[in-house]
Amino acid sequence: MPTAYVVLILANIVYGSSYAVSRVVLEHMGPATLSFFRLAIGSLVLVPLALTQRRDEVRLSRAHQCNLFWMGLCGFAGAFALGNWGLQLSTATNAALLITVEPVSIILLSPLVLGEHLTRREGAGALLTVAGATVVVLNGIPGASVAIAPHWRGDLLLVLSGLAYAGYSLFGRDVLARHKAVPVTAWSILWGLVVMVPFTVAEWVGGDRPEWTGTTILGALYLGSVITALGYLLWNWGLERVEAPRLAIFVNIQPLAGALLGVVALHEALTVYTVAGGVLILAGVHTAVRAKRAQRGSIG
Repeated sequence: MPTAYVVLILANIVYGSSYAVSRVVLEHMGPATLSFFRLAIGSLVLVPLALTQRRDEVRLSRAHQCNLFWMGLCGFAGAFALGNWGLQLSTATNAALLITVEPVSIILLSPLVLGEHLTRREGAGALLTVAGATVVVLNGIPGASVAIAPHWRGDLLLVLSGLAYAGYSLFGRDVLARHKAVPVTAWSILWGLVVMVPFTVAEWVGGDRPEWTGTTILGALYLGSVITALGYLLWNWGLERVEAPRLAIFVNIQPLAGALLGVVALHEALTVYTVAGGVLILAGVHTAVRAKRAQRGSIG
């Protein structure tokens, strides 16, 4: 299996833990404030690394500088804030389900925006992963064994968050084809941090200030350093090497990872739907990886 695929699988397993951790931290911290601190911590980790690579880095064109701004606005400020607000009004389960908006959006929009397409076999793999993610997070089959709770306001915000995450990859693909992952990730995080400042100030002025408990601090540090800094760095490293629609397939691992984390860490029940959905996700990823390998073999 190509190294990039291994990295993407591991990265999305780590991403899957973010929903439960965010939900806990949001009980003691406002959504804008959590977004701000995630970005601030991520900046402290990555900006010094980016500065060490400055001499070797090619100067950014004006178009790529604009792309970095939109990456920060969409993929960091927008996605984080909308996701946190959505989590407050909806559920962590729905948040895990609706992350599938991101890969579906990337797969549908990549041919129009980037000119990148999936093969038929890869498309079949993508459908398997989306179906599997849906079964896992709903713990059943939609329309047959489960009913989705009416959290439409929060769910709408989570859908918009998924679209914002997709925008990050679509804006970033061209930049990462010409520049290293570390500086691109660092500067886009900084733009997201700048955008979040007025929203955080407004939240504090309105009286919604964080409660600094041990859990809050540890959760914010984890979300900022592991999920934001390391997670996005790995994602961009993969985006340098893998076309956006193929990259999107791996996002569907996140709901499975979140469900399994609940079984291991929170002692939640391991249901037949978790197992069935996991099999579909793994089958979809396997199909996509083998399709790419077969395509390379036919070219060679």
